[in-house]
Amino acid sequence: MANDAHILNCNIAELQYQIASYEDEVAYKKLFYCVFPSLQNHAFAILHSRQLAEEVVSDVLIEVWKKRATLMEIENLKLYLFVSVRNGALKKLQQEKKTNKNASIQDLQIELISDYLQPDETIQLSETSRQINEAVQQLPPQCKLIYKLAKEDRLKYRDIASLLQISVKTIDNQLAIALKKLAEKLSLPRKQKK
Repeated sequence: MANDAHILNCNIAELQYQIASYEDEVAYKKLFYCVFPSLQNHAFAILHSRQLAEEVVSDVLIEVWKKRATLMEIENLKLYLFVSVRNGALKKLQQEKKTNKNASIQDLQIELISDYLQPDETIQLSETSRQINEAVQQLPPQCKLIYKLAKEDRLKYRDIASLLQISVKTIDNQLAIALKKLAEKLSLPRKQKK
């Protein structure tokens, strides 16, 4: 997985500093490519349209460049981007009049797409990966969204709580439910209580 190293080496805080301090276009492009797939998946969960999701994320990332002089005022850029994309997607959803402006979490479609796989690598996924994806798709909507944000997008619990406006305890409970259901679907051996 050649793309893995590039994504994992993406130090958002360092890129943020380079963009803000030096107007570094190379750092901006690296940031763009590092965060775009996850942000697009997040927007897609709200909009149900890849094209609209791409527009929202592009708009948010263009704003980052426009506001580069004040970029260091943002304490957690990754969370800021996710919240901005959520807000932009909800606004776009309202403009498109596909659903009401208060889209509930049950209305969200979550597409679990790995940001780290190339098309040729996707073909080589094992049977276990396919089973995991199927099991994740069968999770309840809120459970699936929290699982995706925590496990795929690697957001911290407190960041997910802030993003979804729920408690950290709810996130913990939902992830426990998700992992239990995944274990059941995959018939994974459970640890025996002593």
